[in-house]
Amino acid sequence: MSLLVEQLHPLVLNVGLAVHNADWNWKNVSSPFMRLYYVTEGTAQVVLPEGVELLSPDNLYFIPAFTKHSYVCDTHFSHYYIHIYEEPGQGEGLLDEWELPMSIPAGDLDLLLVRRLCTINPHMSLAKSDPATYDNNPTLKHNLLVNKQRMFCDKVESRGIVLQLLSHFLKRAVPRANSHDPRIETAISHIRKHICEPLDIDTLAAGACLSKDHFIRLFKQEMGETPLQYILLRKMEKAQLLLVTDNMPVKSVAYALAFEDYSYFNRLFKKITGVTPKDYRTMHFSSPAGTTL
Repeated sequence: MSLLVEQLHPLVLNVGLAVHNADWNWKNVSSPFMRLYYVTEGTAQVVLPEGVELLSPDNLYFIPAFTKHSYVCDTHFSHYYIHIYEEPGQGEGLLDEWELPMSIPAGDLDLLLVRRLCTINPHMSLAKSDPATYDNNPTLKHNLLVNKQRMFCDKVESRGIVLQLLSHFLKRAVPRANSHDPRIETAISHIRKHICEPLDIDTLAAGACLSKDHFIRLFKQEMGETPLQYILLRKMEKAQLLLVTDNMPVKSVAYALAFEDYSYFNRLFKKITGVTPKDYRTMHFSSPAGTTL
C-alpha cells in the first residue's frame, strides 16, 4: 500500500497553548478531526478503549478522528494543541491505509514548528477547553471557513508545518490492513474508493479471481473480519462524518451510502456507535449557549 502526498488534505481548525490546573477532565470525547498535542509541563492521561496513555513533556501525541476517549488531569498541565481536519477528497485519506502511533518523542525543531503555527494563526486558539464548546457542527463549519479565508501564504506555511509534524508519526506507521495478499489489498482499496456505492461480495470475489467462499475465507484470514463486516464498519465511519459535517437529512445519509433499508441503517449505526444517527447528529449539531463563533 502507498499514500501519495497529494492525498493529504490537512486543514488546521484550532491551535494554541493550554495551561491547566487539574481542570482538564472531559469524558467520552469523539470528534470528526484529528488531535496533535505537544506537552510542555506536567502530566495528564488520555483514556482510550485499548488502555491509558500518559501525556508527559517533550513528546508528541496523536489522537485519530472519531476515537472515543477521556481526559484525566489532577495536577498542573500545559500543552500545545492542534486540531486537524482531513478534508474529504477522492480516494483514500491519511488513516485509511495507515495506523499511526499515539505517542513519539518530539524532535529538536518540533516545539519551534508548533510555536510558529500558533504565531501565524493567532485567531485559531480555543476560548474554552470544554469539547462541547467547539466540537459541534456550527463551530466546525465556522473554523473551516476561517481556515479558507486566511492569507494564502499562511495556509501554505500551516499545511507545511502540519505535514512535517505528521511525518514523524508516518515514519513509525504500520499498514492498517495487515494483508500480505495482493488480491485482498486490491479488494480493500476498491471498497474504500467506492464506499458510497453498493458493494457486492460476488463482484469483489470475481475481481480477486476467487470463488465467493474462498474470497470470504481468505479475507477473514487476512483481516480478522468478513468482507461484509469490513464494508459495514467503513460505511458507518463515513456516516459519522456526513452526519457531523453535512446538513442532509439522516435518511439521505443512509441513501448516500447505498442503504436501501433506512431502518436497517438506523439499527446498524446504533449497534456500532451506541446511539441512533439522529441522536449522534444532535450531539454535534448544536452550538452550546454562551459559545462565541
